[in-house]
Amino acid sequence: MYGSASQTEMSFAMVFNFALTQGKYKGSSFCLLGRNPIFTNPRELAIVGGTGAFRFSRGYAILKTYYMDMQTGANTIVEYDVYIRHY
Repeated sequence: MYGSASQTEMSFAMVFNFALTQGKYKGSSFCLLGRNPIFTNPRELAIVGGTGAFRFSRGYAILKTYYMDMQTGANTIVEYDVYIRHY
């Protein structure tokens, strides 16, 4: 889910839920939240919790945009480096 977060630049207030479907953390998820100025590389979003193995987790994700189709805005490649502390 996202909404506009600026009147002067392309920036969104974003909430992401990442669900893991394979491996050691299958069935768990974590949530990213924050302001995402999409033309700034790199940028950071906070990890504010999760489910399963990531319950009460905290951390951050570093985002880097590698490609964006400026004509349609539909095709974008973003790398997420995620650092999570969980209990």
